[in-house]
Amino acid sequence: MTPTSLLFAAPTAHTVLADGGTVTDNGSYDIDLWGMLVAILLVLVATAISAVAKLGVEKSLPVAALRAILQLAAMGIILGWVIQQNQWWWVILLMLGMLGAAVQITLSRARRIPKGLAPSIFLTLAASMITMVLVVVELIVRPAPWYSPRVILPLAGMMLGNTVSAVALALSRFFEDMTERRDEVETMLALGATPREASMTSIRSAMRMGLMPTVASLASAGIVTIPGMMAGQILAGNDPLIAAKYQFVVLAAISALTMICDALILRLVYRRCFTGRDQYELKLPPAKS
Repeated sequence: MTPTSLLFAAPTAHTVLADGGTVTDNGSYDIDLWGMLVAILLVLVATAISAVAKLGVEKSLPVAALRAILQLAAMGIILGWVIQQNQWWWVILLMLGMLGAAVQITLSRARRIPKGLAPSIFLTLAASMITMVLVVVELIVRPAPWYSPRVILPLAGMMLGNTVSAVALALSRFFEDMTERRDEVETMLALGATPREASMTSIRSAMRMGLMPTVASLASAGIVTIPGMMAGQILAGNDPLIAAKYQFVVLAAISALTMICDALILRLVYRRCFTGRDQYELKLPPAKS
């Protein structure tokens, strides 16, 4: 079966309900063309409100929605094909593609950071992905085979997405704080502090900033919100308790990976604020108007 044919092939049998809806054999409800049109209508409503209120996003919002539809459809086709192939090299190849996209997204989200950080970001995200595979997949879930694309790829996508946000926040905060602390850093260097000692206040601030969204998600999970993975598994017909366990594993892994990635990326980039003679020198791109 080709990747294109997967878009039109039903992976499971569907039962048509009395109200016109369809349900699969595992108890999940399919979304038909009418449902997708209603979802698109919601985007158009938001676009209209933006135009009336003159918010300035009435052009970017439908474009972003169109990109989301195309990207999600493409990912669905690719994932379906890779799952059917069930070969470890396709899993690794797709993860490398996800990793490359994650580096670009991190660079675009981080505000006012020096140029040339792509290798450090790649190394950081690659370390987080390897850690995820070794710990979460192989020690906690333990699928058979070990490279099961149905397990590894969704988990990698969720954790990589959260790691990207954390790294972008940490980088933005670190260089912003080092700019604001210029006089303090130069004074510390003059008094004999090492560049690392002079940077520690900014490093701590950046790591704290990067971890805040994860802490908020952990605190609100199950009471204020039903997180994405848990909601998705329940909608797919899985047992809610199993879905809750998966969700906790994901949140716990994200919290650990966020801390590891922030510590690693800041360890790799803090020297960008200093010269080879340990003098303060930070050149950032101008702020966007």
